[in-house]
Amino acid sequence: MAQSTRETERKYTAPSAGDGAWPPDLTAVKAVASVAPPEVDELDAVYHDTADLRLTRTGASLRRRTGGPDAGWHLKLPLPGDSREEVRAPLGSEDVPAELRELVVARTRGAPLGPVVRIRSTRSRWRLLDSRGRPLAELSTDVVHAEALVPGGGHATWTETEVELADGAGSQALLDRVEKVLREHGAERAQSPSKVARALAETTTLLDGAPDRQPPARPRTAGDHVLAYLRRLTGTLVDLDPAVRRDTPDAVHRMRTTARRLRGCLRSYRPVLDREATDPIRRDLKWLAGELGVARDHEVLHERLGRGVEALPGEVVLGPVTARLQAWDAARRPEARRRTLDALASPRYLGLLDRLDALVAEPPLRAKADGEPGKVMAKALRKEYGRLARRMERALGTPAGPERDTAVHEARKAAKRLRYAAETARPALGRPAARLRKRVKTVQQVSGAHHDGVVARQTLRRLAVAAHAAGEPGFTWGLLYGREAAAGDTRERQLPEAWRRARAAARHGGLVR
Repeated sequence: MAQSTRETERKYTAPSAGDGAWPPDLTAVKAVASVAPPEVDELDAVYHDTADLRLTRTGASLRRRTGGPDAGWHLKLPLPGDSREEVRAPLGSEDVPAELRELVVARTRGAPLGPVVRIRSTRSRWRLLDSRGRPLAELSTDVVHAEALVPGGGHATWTETEVELADGAGSQALLDRVEKVLREHGAERAQSPSKVARALAETTTLLDGAPDRQPPARPRTAGDHVLAYLRRLTGTLVDLDPAVRRDTPDAVHRMRTTARRLRGCLRSYRPVLDREATDPIRRDLKWLAGELGVARDHEVLHERLGRGVEALPGEVVLGPVTARLQAWDAARRPEARRRTLDALASPRYLGLLDRLDALVAEPPLRAKADGEPGKVMAKALRKEYGRLARRMERALGTPAGPERDTAVHEARKAAKRLRYAAETARPALGRPAARLRKRVKTVQQVSGAHHDGVVARQTLRRLAVAAHAAGEPGFTWGLLYGREAAAGDTRERQLPEAWRRARAAARHGGLVR
């Protein structure tokens, strides 16, 4: 089974190590007490990618490497900053392991993987140790020989240095301090994000003119701002795919939220993008969020009920309450997980990713896309604000009970749309949009907690009925139900004040009259 680690490293072009002056003395760096003697490894890696380099173009890499202490298959996935996630699998055969192939489907879209470049490196590495001899980081210098494995490819040679934090040790501050010393001795940050990217750039023409994941020039028009937001979230959706497949904590929630943000942006800014192109994408995003929601909603509900039981004094927990809750979870979690994996394996999902890519690559812009962002985006915010205002008026004016619960839930959805619209507009509108987003987020949170309580009470009632039918005491379930009802009353009392503050933020920022 594949194993995952997080690596944080920086790459540098460095002076030649042949004169014996490299690396410089790093014991002057704070926290580095000594440097272990160098160890030398001979590494041989074959990198796999699609014919059009879909992994490399999205900041990922997949290799089979022999030599060194971590020989095996390595899939590297981008994370924010200087970090990457590395998923490792045993060497096995020369065919890409099925588990790793599945983790890159969102990038490859099912295109076949094959060898594209071979990189052989002579690596000299020095461990940076603290006063107790524990590793803080590792500095390595590689003499690299790259050979293209595609038709018409060539060869390239260079030397580079990496500094990587040790697992569970070191910090970004340590990297900064080491970098200062390296720069003082002639090192510079590497321009290429990875060995494979540099190797392909220097031995083939496949990356000539290739778009990277860096944002384009500073947005000027309303269309620029909307597309910048869509482009960022489309990348996030792809980046989250492997984490969801591996059931990483919070990954399903983050992917579901990303899908909702994308859908909300396409809805709020329909004057910017042609809805004939975006409406089908919105429908698919709604479908994806719904499929992910089965797992996420169950996860949230289970955690909520579990915390409720744990918060009770032991003397009022009567009967096999925890066991029944665990059985309820075990009966539903596998189905929720299956729904998630089936969605990610479906042609509809891969088609959605293709359509999102096409949308940001060749956007179907409408006339208002060229408009001044302050005007176009403020108008979109006013429209979403008006929808929220109407729903809040209905929710706050409805007597307590199921109808009010439904009205609060509808207001919550409108608050979410306004929040995402303000999030899209924040780079253009600045503090007014940021303030509105913050205040509306509170409305969403209060109304969301209210809705979660409604769902919890419904589930508690079903659990109580099942317990009663099995001859178990129902006291604890009733107590939990009562606590959820009291919490719901509290949320209903908080909602008017949260809405008042959101209205004030909208008016103070001049976004509504």
